[in-house]
Amino acid sequence: MKICLLSYRGEPYCGGQGVYIHYLSRELCALGHEVHILSGTPHPNVVDTVKLEKLESLDAYSWTGRLPPEPLRLISPLNMYEFGATLFGFFPELFTFSIRAFNRIRGLEKRGTKFDVVHDNQCLGWGLLGIKGMGLPVVATIHHPITVDRDIEIAQARGWWNKFKMMRWYTFLNMQKKVARRLDRILVVSNSSATDTSKAFGLSPQKIRTVYNGVDSEMFTPDNSVTKEPRSLITVGATGHIKGFPYLLKALARLRNDVDVNLTIVGKAPVDGNYPMSLIKEYGLQDRVKYTGRLTPGELVKRYAASEVAVVPSLYEGFGFPAAEAMACKVPLVSTSGGALPEVTGQDGEAGIIVRPADPDAMAGAIKRLLDDEMLRRKLGEAGRLRVESNFTWRQAAQKTVEVYQELL
Repeated sequence: MKICLLSYRGEPYCGGQGVYIHYLSRELCALGHEVHILSGTPHPNVVDTVKLEKLESLDAYSWTGRLPPEPLRLISPLNMYEFGATLFGFFPELFTFSIRAFNRIRGLEKRGTKFDVVHDNQCLGWGLLGIKGMGLPVVATIHHPITVDRDIEIAQARGWWNKFKMMRWYTFLNMQKKVARRLDRILVVSNSSATDTSKAFGLSPQKIRTVYNGVDSEMFTPDNSVTKEPRSLITVGATGHIKGFPYLLKALARLRNDVDVNLTIVGKAPVDGNYPMSLIKEYGLQDRVKYTGRLTPGELVKRYAASEVAVVPSLYEGFGFPAAEAMACKVPLVSTSGGALPEVTGQDGEAGIIVRPADPDAMAGAIKRLLDDEMLRRKLGEAGRLRVESNFTWRQAAQKTVEVYQELL
């Protein structure tokens, strides 16, 4: 098949969507299909067999000033709309990317490139309906319903003005819901996400197919050349409220007098000194918490190898790449039961200790239990690796995705 993948942001450091597009495209090519990616800024890392079409967005939220580096780009009506909507606190990137993708696919078709299927990566912008109107089958992956993020952020926002800003930011959800209902198939990455997406977007369960994500188990593998750091924890990814980071800090504060524990956060420390740095200071954890900055996959593997326990404190996950990657590296977990995490980690005691979301006391107890029991850590780490190898490979994900394409065609 000739497959067109759409990703409004493709670079792996943008989060799970970048990881997804990289590995899915690689494995689809390995299965013998021709894969084109249309991606906005920042663009993905792809294997040589993937054909990359770069769609340049304004990427306005990365500007250091109020005007773009190339002001003449604002002459374009679509760019002017994106600029204005960003200034007023909206998130127009999904809409504008979908229109750019529609225009590019229409141009490619005029030049003789005819796709068998178009697969969107959680953009769900109006332009997809234009692509569908061209007679092309369109499917979309929804990693998890963003309504969950919206509800948590609005609940955590302080004051009516901050709540209003959150509501304004998430207005794109109205577009996503309407577009998703009119697409041919919706892929989700867990059964939990299937249930939540069906409810939040008003989708018929008959339209939804579950295809688990994979893990690069050749990249994420135990590195025995690295010495474990005593009493060391690692957590990977964002430190927002939906990721449960405040509750992890509370758990560390409760452990401070009993256990000499240190936490490594994989990611960039905020430069403004506000949250979460203010919370770290409030709990007196400045000497117990450190940021790594951005890491390459190889550097991340070494950080896993140096850590005794990985912590996934999320309130909700549609899948949970950090949990699966830690398991692949044989690092035992303390994980919440938020969203799809139990589908990834297995039952409590299989690859880690599972606690309720937003329960710092239970999290502190689970961390202490694992740090005090080397045999348990080893047992859970071995089981986690086996679980990844059996259930979460990118080849399996690509094969099941192709089955959905074939069903649709």
